[in-house]
Amino acid sequence: MANEGAGSDGVVSMLKIEQLNQYYGQSHTLWDLDLEVPEGQCTVLMGRNGVGKTTLLKCIMGLLPIRDGSIQYGETDLRRVGAEQRAGLGVGYVPQGRQIFPLLSVEENLLIGLPARRDGLRRIPEFIFEMFPVLHQMLGRRGGDLSGGQQQQLAIGRALVTDPRLLILDEPTEGIQPNIVSEIGNIVRRLNREMGLTVLLVEQKLPFARKVADRFCLLDRGRAVATGGMAALNEDLIQQYLTV
Repeated sequence: MANEGAGSDGVVSMLKIEQLNQYYGQSHTLWDLDLEVPEGQCTVLMGRNGVGKTTLLKCIMGLLPIRDGSIQYGETDLRRVGAEQRAGLGVGYVPQGRQIFPLLSVEENLLIGLPARRDGLRRIPEFIFEMFPVLHQMLGRRGGDLSGGQQQQLAIGRALVTDPRLLILDEPTEGIQPNIVSEIGNIVRRLNREMGLTVLLVEQKLPFARKVADRFCLLDRGRAVATGGMAALNEDLIQQYLTV
């Protein structure tokens, strides 16, 4: 039987957003927005500051209400699922600014994700420490005492503890030193291409986006204005929608 989420090209959508509208008060921020995130691929959301990228991620996570439209995750209508339940469905989220718990230890930050797991595991998976050795070395250190790059690794590790099928990252390279940016890029590629995790990320750095993503979606003034494979992100689109 064909998968109901499969399009005419046979690609299965992990996440499908259609005709989504969102408002802050009387301000219309997202306009009839459509987005598909194919299963097993990495999709990058790009656009200038203030075009609605973070707002869209917060809508997906249930942190902001939407006026109308649909957000379909596999066979699940996310509009019917509370924000606190979405991690349990396999949606991992690393927000902009990381938002780790600064007064809790690295270990405590990681343990917080365990109750959301569907398999009942009650210990931190070993692959987290294999992927982020620095977290194992700093298990007892407070999250707030870590460098920015280490905090970003902790935030990604905390999301991975929940055993997600879809990982959503909001500007994972923001404020991070170049060597850690490269490391995070390698990790995202490994999660996506070796472990089969579907990834949706917001990213401003074009070289990073080209390194990790299979597909792109450009936003402008709350609308999706261009989508396609990364090879289709040409100089004209970059000049029109990304350069400042």
